[in-house]
Amino acid sequence: MATTSDERRVLEAVPRGVLVGGEWGPAAGSAELAVEDPSTGEELARVADAGAGEARAALDAAVAAQPAWATTPPRERGEILRRAFEAVTERADDLALLMTLEMGKPVAESRAEIAYGADFLRWFSEEAVRIRGSWSVAPAGGSRLLTMRQPVGPALLITPWNFPMAMAARKIGPAIAAGCTMVLKPAEQTPLSALALAAILTEAGLPRGVLNVVTGSDPAALTQPVLDDPRLRKLSFTGSTAVGRMLSERVAGNLVHVSMELGGNAPFLVFADADLEAAVEGAVVAKMRNTGEACTSANRFLVHEARAGEFGRRLAERLGAMRVGRGTDAGVEVGPLIDAPGRAKVERLVADAAARGASALTGGHRVDGPGYFFAPTVLAGVPAGAAVLDEEIFGPVAPITTFATEDEAVALANATEYGLVSYLFTRDLARALRVAEVLESGMVGINRGMVSNAAAPFGGVKQSGLGREGGAEGIDAYLQTKYVAIDA
Repeated sequence: MATTSDERRVLEAVPRGVLVGGEWGPAAGSAELAVEDPSTGEELARVADAGAGEARAALDAAVAAQPAWATTPPRERGEILRRAFEAVTERADDLALLMTLEMGKPVAESRAEIAYGADFLRWFSEEAVRIRGSWSVAPAGGSRLLTMRQPVGPALLITPWNFPMAMAARKIGPAIAAGCTMVLKPAEQTPLSALALAAILTEAGLPRGVLNVVTGSDPAALTQPVLDDPRLRKLSFTGSTAVGRMLSERVAGNLVHVSMELGGNAPFLVFADADLEAAVEGAVVAKMRNTGEACTSANRFLVHEARAGEFGRRLAERLGAMRVGRGTDAGVEVGPLIDAPGRAKVERLVADAAARGASALTGGHRVDGPGYFFAPTVLAGVPAGAAVLDEEIFGPVAPITTFATEDEAVALANATEYGLVSYLFTRDLARALRVAEVLESGMVGINRGMVSNAAAPFGGVKQSGLGREGGAEGIDAYLQTKYVAIDA
């Protein structure tokens, strides 16, 4: 499919090299990585396919820049973030188009992500000047206790393909605010948005070497020299639980500060007294955002047995009416999945559920044509043991199962190794709070299908991760506490 003039313009504006020490350059041997349009399967652009040499150079640059950056006044760090926020907001349309081209989501959703990502830059521009210590008299007297908060040091930031701008901003923002230098490794499927953001931050006045970006087709080879280097003091990763475990083990020997935002298996509970119209609307948001390719996506719909039939019918009507297509086309609500393996996984999960007796109220199949499309799907009567209830779907599939009592609903919701987010719909405030307290997840949405907010702490429990991003807590992951005893 031929690109339009606007598409060519935004693609040509993106730097294609690695950013090391403030300079953009090619990978060794001018190796290149092809970026694919998931809606057509065609090549969009080529970026540097970096390796171990570029990764080491990026860490060298971050280490060299760390002392001066750590002592840069907080207001100055905050103003850089504020200028970047303003630039991202001003260029939102171009950045949204770029994101849609490389990731596939509809342009309207890309615009929403650009706004969400920009909010992290604005939020942490304000948090930069609110890093506080303490001063107190020792309990026994005779001395004073001074504590101060200081940057942990050079950080490796590894971001996923599904939210290529927001996840980069959510990590870069607090690192800049805290005074940490960085090496950013964006996902190989979607490097363009991260490169565009890096260029904006450079324009905003970020000093050379504070942010370094390496792109490449082999994540393990690219990150290994950085992970094994004792000068690395911080690792922040968003991605699968399996890879998160491996990375945690890798840096354990150097006792690196670790933040992990990992997989999810979010339950969506609909109680008998729920406003069904609101529950269906919330379900559409919680399931179909990003074509279901989100760790916060509702993965299991647990509906009271008295309401399951009507809920399934209404949800199927909504999802079945959604327009599927290339994200740049007008009126499209559902884009492609990221690649062929991603679609194959969704097909496998749907086939397994059908083989176990589940029925498709709508969808259940791939969409013909180029690209990696799968029809929005609602599965009813999904039995226990179906893989679609146990695995993270990462696609537009809503499996419905039922419960009879509140205790059963909670037990089903918590019957997973994951614990990122849960959703519940009920008109009973006491029940809402009671259930929210016992759900084993780091976040809970009550009568709403979206929880993400730059001003709130994002993160999970159990196998869904460690630490929090965003909110007042978000900067803590990039700070360490120093205690000074004063004889006074």
